[in-house]
Amino acid sequence: MTKVWDELLRRVQSWPENAQQELAQVALEIEAELNRGHYHAAPDELAGIDRGLSDIAKGKFASAEDIESMFAKHRQK
Repeated sequence: MTKVWDELLRRVQSWPENAQQELAQVALEIEAELNRGHYHAAPDELAGIDRGLSDIAKGKFASAEDIESMFAKHRQK
């Protein structure tokens, strides 16, 4: 299928601007339908997720004891 799409996209570049825009709009509508109900994180959210995954990979996370201690301190306030 990749070859079919590559060839089609090559030909689309020679289409009139309005035809290209129409194809893009149809593709965006299909994509929106496919993604309906799915959440797309904002760039800053994605960056936070990446930081968290990096910290996990480096072993930077709180132990169960650390978390319980933090909650215990918070309950005392």
